[in-house]
Amino acid sequence: MENKTCIAMVPSPALSHLIPHVEFAKQLVQQHHDLHVIFLIPTLGSISPSTEAILNTLPPNINFIILPQVNNIQHLPQNIHPATKMKLIVKHSIPFLHDALQSLLSRTHIVALVLCIFATDALEVAKQLNLLSYVFFASGATTLSMCLSLPKFDESVSSEFLDLSQTVNVPGCVTPFQVKDLPDPCLCERSSETYRSFISICQTLWLVDGVIVNSFTDLEAEVIRELTNGDNPCVYSVGPIIQTESSSKVNKSTCMTWLENQSPSSVLYVSFGSGGTLSHDQFNELAFGLELSGHKFLWVVRAPNEIAYSAYLDGQKEDPLEYLPNGFLDRTKGKGLMVPSWAPQIEVLGHGSIGGFLSHCGWSSILESVVHGVPMIAWPLFAEQRMNAALLTNGLKVAVRPKVDESGLVKREEVAKVIKRIMELGDERLEMRERMKELSVGADAALGEHGSSKRALSSLALKWRNC
Repeated sequence: MENKTCIAMVPSPALSHLIPHVEFAKQLVQQHHDLHVIFLIPTLGSISPSTEAILNTLPPNINFIILPQVNNIQHLPQNIHPATKMKLIVKHSIPFLHDALQSLLSRTHIVALVLCIFATDALEVAKQLNLLSYVFFASGATTLSMCLSLPKFDESVSSEFLDLSQTVNVPGCVTPFQVKDLPDPCLCERSSETYRSFISICQTLWLVDGVIVNSFTDLEAEVIRELTNGDNPCVYSVGPIIQTESSSKVNKSTCMTWLENQSPSSVLYVSFGSGGTLSHDQFNELAFGLELSGHKFLWVVRAPNEIAYSAYLDGQKEDPLEYLPNGFLDRTKGKGLMVPSWAPQIEVLGHGSIGGFLSHCGWSSILESVVHGVPMIAWPLFAEQRMNAALLTNGLKVAVRPKVDESGLVKREEVAKVIKRIMELGDERLEMRERMKELSVGADAALGEHGSSKRALSSLALKWRNC
């Protein structure tokens, strides 16, 4: 380690953000053996078993340091947005981060600090210690383009709220986005801490030495071309970066054994990511819609909660299967498999019996679906997921999006309708599957010997090696 060029990485204290950072680090050191990565991980409390499992299986040329727990923000509001919470944890960890890096610099050759999007407050540490600074942007190039253009757009707005009925142009995108589909902080009061904090993050993107984005040319060609036109920060598109196998074996045997007994492309996989939750009413409508569709399904069930991100950082303790409608398990016996809280998503999406994916549209889930060529039902919950859903349905045309009624619910009839659109034979399904197959081939090519993503990673490694 003392003789190698080292890269320090600061991920957000959330499993769904840690995983792409770890996978990026693995690709980096696998392709460039003379590089070493050190993770510096901020914490609010004890790390979860899932996080511990990932960290304890890192290859020899990737190390980690758990920073001391932050104690002065323990009593945060119960419903605080996870983005705000993660940013606060990192901000209060900066003294620990500075000390850890200073200690490492005395015995290792660290040249760069790679930050999660919610760790940009640590940019000051990179400057103090004369390190190159980068942001690892775990979402897509379209969201990155929006973030880079948002500060200028904000200057043109005079009202306290952005007008939800309007559209906004994102550089590189032909079709404008609805303002209501922008990330959550954009929908807050412009004078609020959440909104101003998000603007600050977007402004910081212009101050770093480069942005590493988890996307690839065939997926977001025009946006990536726009981002690399010379007027933006240096952008490296290195995706798709996904896990090659699930980090946990929870429910793995149950899921895979059940899938083995199903026909090809006959099962709808239903999952809202590592922490997404539905309201109790929406939970019931989804359950009845799955039943009404008549199609087979594998549902990762999480207990309902009125706050969509309630399980994102803190998990859940109750048995979610207890919330299913009366008689649901009996009525769907043989048709559906319900597993609590977690499934081996990589292995599930790669199984031949899966014909569709009802997803919250987190970026990692999208990339996993693309790599395995599985068309989607886009059901966004929070963060930038609505933008991702719009990209999937309007831009890439590889997903359908259910309609929300005047009460804010997707009713059971609508659930059944979109399931049939994606699972039953017809032109729409065939076109989506064909397009997904093309993107899957493009993903494979991007990471290939002469692929665009592999070249981008090599140019980044060369820059670090020459420091």
